Amino acid sequence: SVPVVTHLCFKELYHSSVVPSMSGEGVTSFVLVTVLGLILARLAYGQHRGEEPCSVQILAPGLKGVPQHTQGLSVPIGEAGEKGEKGAPGRPGRVGPPGEMGPSGLKGEKGIMGRYGKIGPTGLKGLKGDVGDPGPAGSNGDPGLPCECAPLRKMIGEMDNHVAQLTNELKFIKNALPSPAAVAGIKETDSKVYLLVKEERRYRDAELSCQARGGHLAMPKDAATNRVLAGYITEAGLSRVYIGINDLEREGQFVYVERSPMSTFSRWREGEPNDAYEDEDCVELLASGEWVDVACSLTMYFLCEFDKDRI
Repeated sequence: SVPVVTHLCFKELYHSSVVPSMSGEGVTSFVLVTVLGLILARLAYGQHRGEEPCSVQILAPGLKGVPQHTQGLSVPIGEAGEKGEKGAPGRPGRVGPPGEMGPSGLKGEKGIMGRYGKIGPTGLKGLKGDVGDPGPAGSNGDPGLPCECAPLRKMIGEMDNHVAQLTNELKFIKNALPSPAAVAGIKETDSKVYLLVKEERRYRDAELSCQARGGHLAMPKDAATNRVLAGYITEAGLSRVYIGINDLEREGQFVYVERSPMSTFSRWREGEPNDAYEDEDCVELLASGEWVDVACSLTMYFLCEFDKDRI
């Protein structure tokens, strides 16, 4: 409601009105109240012209009025005021729902190499590779010590002689013997080579076979040679063989097959020679090393003898 002003001096009211410093809705309300106050003051001024001078009154704005549509008034709405300053940002709103997945982006650049991983287990052994190219020649080594070669040269010379001897003997066996498989190896002394031939022959045929090979039936002329031949027979698993001794030319006078006399050595078995059947003119050597006179018509294995310097 608007307060009733009595004894109000219009002129003084107009000039003494205090307009508070306001803005926005406060200014609008103040203007409306002031206008109404002026209208009422003018009406009162006409009625009380002859009364006492009015006292100075300060009109203060009343409370904010009720909206016009509730009062039935038809007061026109004033012009819009200037746009106010931008207010402070409000509080952040709630987090919205997640959006749909966007399209895949372009492929990025290759990143830097990462750290090395742990060493894996050892693999299977691969195939052997090809032989590589020969490497460069190495530098010369340090000079060696002076060679004490005299003993070595002697040993090498002896080995060369031995190899040459074996080569000749092998050549002899291959070339001189018709059936090397029938020969039970060889035995030798310093100057002789002996062959045990496992072919049964009569005495004369055995001698001819040895001559055809370049030798004679074996003639043991000393105890050492006799032991070698006896051991030869034993190693071959035999019990007796023909040797080159006989008395074919004169009964009771045994000679070697090349007709040299037996003057220095003999190894007759006890009771031999006995010429038991009056035809035992040839000699066999037993594995015991003893000699026995036998008939020359018997067939048995035989020993051949060869000079080393003729092989």
